[in-house]
Amino acid sequence: MPETTEASGGAPASALSFDLTAQPWIEVLMLDGTQVALSLREVFAQAGDVRRIVGDLPTGEFALLRLLLAIAHDAVDGPRDIEHWSQLWNDPRCFAPVDTYMDTHRSLFDLFDAEVPFFQTAGLRTAKGEVFSLARIVADVPNGEPFFTARMPGVERLGFAEAARWVVHAHAYDTSGIKSGVEGDDRVKGGKVYPLGVGWAGNLGGVFVEGHNLRETLLLNSVAADTSGLRFEPGDRPAWRRGPTGPGGAERTPTGVRDLYTWQSRRLRLYADPSGVHGVVLGYGDPLTARNKHVIEPMTAWRRSEAQEKKHGEALVYLPREHDPERSAWRGLASLIADRAETVKAGSNVPAFLRPGVLEWVARLVTEGELPRGFLVRARIVGAVYGTQQSVVDEVVDDHLSMGVALLHRQDREYAQQAIDAVADADGAVKALGDLATDLQRAAGRENDAPRAIARDRAFGALEGPYRTWLSGLAAADDPYEQRTRWQRQVYRLVGRLGDQLIADAGEAAWAGRVVPTKQGSVWLTSALAHQWFRARLSKSLGHSHDDQPSDAQAPAAADPSVKVHA
Repeated sequence: MPETTEASGGAPASALSFDLTAQPWIEVLMLDGTQVALSLREVFAQAGDVRRIVGDLPTGEFALLRLLLAIAHDAVDGPRDIEHWSQLWNDPRCFAPVDTYMDTHRSLFDLFDAEVPFFQTAGLRTAKGEVFSLARIVADVPNGEPFFTARMPGVERLGFAEAARWVVHAHAYDTSGIKSGVEGDDRVKGGKVYPLGVGWAGNLGGVFVEGHNLRETLLLNSVAADTSGLRFEPGDRPAWRRGPTGPGGAERTPTGVRDLYTWQSRRLRLYADPSGVHGVVLGYGDPLTARNKHVIEPMTAWRRSEAQEKKHGEALVYLPREHDPERSAWRGLASLIADRAETVKAGSNVPAFLRPGVLEWVARLVTEGELPRGFLVRARIVGAVYGTQQSVVDEVVDDHLSMGVALLHRQDREYAQQAIDAVADADGAVKALGDLATDLQRAAGRENDAPRAIARDRAFGALEGPYRTWLSGLAAADDPYEQRTRWQRQVYRLVGRLGDQLIADAGEAAWAGRVVPTKQGSVWLTSALAHQWFRARLSKSLGHSHDDQPSDAQAPAAADPSVKVHA
């Protein structure tokens, strides 16, 4: 399919209708393991029997969840405070008002309404009347380039249900780059609009809380309007209740989560016929900078940026803390559960990091007794990683951590601190293994960083499953310190075995050894000595808490475990 076609060859989809309140279009996984498509009414009516949303990509799940949250907030007009939330939590029919809400606003949820097509701009067109390939909104074929997709070589047509999902996704995660200018947009220069950034959710290291079913998930992420640190204006409302959008964008500040979760970061218009959607016009919409939006965006962690403070002359600037695709969620646990007071650096009185507002909200729920300490949730992290000036999607991050809500308790921080320190135990042990790999290379007369990186990756991989299992049971333990000691012993055993394997595979050159310089003077480094240093470092990193640590007699006087022999 060519990149563009002339609009005269086909009409916009205004003569069609696809009612999102009644037509099945949201893919979900039921508690019984079946996967089905549901309409908006059905999703809320059956939320207690739905396990979770199934997106075309994990980012699609995040975008659709935020859409459902905006509907829920608007339909129940809250939760206003923690008492209102408690009433909703204890009422199996808490989402019954959604049905009346859908009756009232049904015309605003038609994908092809002539005046207010859902999440689109009626009459949107370029000066030349072009209609573009659907690859512009289908994220697994960005700009025609395949990305983990079976759509080869591209996407020529979509069913109405899938097209609706990609429309929601485009507002949340569309790439940046030069886009075709549309008539009426005063930002157009030479028929183009130059890069204005990715869709709003693309700026975030997305975080949300999963319960046992979709009903619990929606409620756990429904932050009450009286939550400190977040701003909710009385006139907050979602995009469909703000009236039709024209071409171009409006500079304004979101009024609350209903507005932000449905933020119109793009202007788009689908072209379709009765057999499906075959084209799109896509342009930039309402701009929104990520700086200091922590007072309104609860579904990401935040980091202080001193560079941005200097650039903008502001006393304090927080930016979203994006996900690192090279780092599993468990290794970044502190960003999810550390209280802001625990992230204050020496010599400062402001936090370096802020945990996501949804987790602050769950912390409030458990601290005030609305959730039992043993209640288990999954903290899901979802994000897009962009490349080449944010014009393409390089990777999609999707991970989770199961944990008891006791780890978020504001007053009782013992469990959280032991969980965070247990990650530090793993980091220290992995570093010791990396040092061993480097020592063995030097003992063999080689200078190669690759074995160190491979050893570290292998160790983190070996520890990931055990840590997740340990964390999920931590809140139910009577003594978090005893649990930490058990974890240290497990780390010692697992990483120790990996070290033994490195020694066994080191070869004769490392066994024979060679003279290498150290801070304490030259030493004849062999695989045997490297192994002794490794065991000493491993013991030190784990606080000598394991059962099978080597005795002092095993370590020769010449082998100082504090000596670092790698460059």
